[in-house]
Amino acid sequence: MLIIDNYHFKDDCRTPNNPSLPLLVYKQALDSHHTPEACSELFQSNEWHGVWVNGVYPYHHFHTTAHEVLGVVGGEGSILMGGENGKTLEVQKGDVLIIPAGVGHKKVLASPDFQVVGAYPSGQSADLMKTGEQHHSKAAANIQQVKLPRTDPIYGKKGPMFDHWK
Repeated sequence: MLIIDNYHFKDDCRTPNNPSLPLLVYKQALDSHHTPEACSELFQSNEWHGVWVNGVYPYHHFHTTAHEVLGVVGGEGSILMGGENGKTLEVQKGDVLIIPAGVGHKKVLASPDFQVVGAYPSGQSADLMKTGEQHHSKAAANIQQVKLPRTDPIYGKKGPMFDHWK
């Protein structure tokens, strides 16, 4: 049974976060044998593109032009979500984070083998905004314009993301 955690973060005047969409964490949505290649293929088959494999930046950042998915394919880590006063989440291999446009994120700690696969919904490409280094009202306005994805990055057109993102 899939466990989905969701978190809402308020605008803290440095990180806009998302006023209507929660961060979703699908706990252990990827099986233990998911390689970076298999995760990349899964995201692409569900119309999430611009796939990359790496870690998470060790500074607060967010995207105003795209939603983002992170599939943890190696190790474990602590990620601070929602800006400086947000919530630190412990993630491990198999977890998937679906991050709405505007929600800040930063790696706090990670095991040496920590690795994620990231992607963005079809038709969206991510900018990179560092917390406190943007025109806040423009960033918040851009976030409001980002359309909902057509598909859930793991489960496709009828995925549980749509129960939380309306």
